Amino acid sequence: MAFGLGNPGDRYEGTRHNVGKEVIGGLAGQLGLELLAGRGGFYSAHDPEKDLYFIVPTTFVNASGKAASQVLESLGARPEQLLVVCDDFNLPFGTLRIRKRGSEGGHNGLSSVIYQLGTQDFPRLRIGVGPLPEETDWADFALARFTGDEMENVRTVKEEAGRAVLDIAASGLDAAMNTYNRRAEP
Repeated sequence: MAFGLGNPGDRYEGTRHNVGKEVIGGLAGQLGLELLAGRGGFYSAHDPEKDLYFIVPTTFVNASGKAASQVLESLGARPEQLLVVCDDFNLPFGTLRIRKRGSEGGHNGLSSVIYQLGTQDFPRLRIGVGPLPEETDWADFALARFTGDEMENVRTVKEEAGRAVLDIAASGLDAAMNTYNRRAEP
């Protein structure tokens, strides 16, 4: 299951904080799948060929854990089957980082998921949207749209993140970590 974090509403479309949601929504669309309302605060689509669920919460990022818990209950799944895809302003723009488990690393959405699931043992794909400029509030930065220079490359970053999601589903976390866990090109 690929679970993309982001805020609901047009106001947040194209912001750094919505990159996870946009990767999952875009990937589902590329595969011809329609995200439909689930039993709880999320939309989902299932690709039976890949046996992969694409999930986008309808909650705000800071309450993503509630939707994650509802997804696992609805599908009878375990936390380690939930790949959380999110932004990370601590990583340079375009860097992908896949981990099997870990802390929230300062991300309130991951903090919410950890709290609601009662565990840090779920995989995550972090997409670098940083660095956070000095003297800039992290919330303002996360909720801002990409700059002109970044806009030229953000589509490529989202496509690579989408490939990483599919590679994780097809080949597993270890193989995907070996492929994608590297620094972005300068």
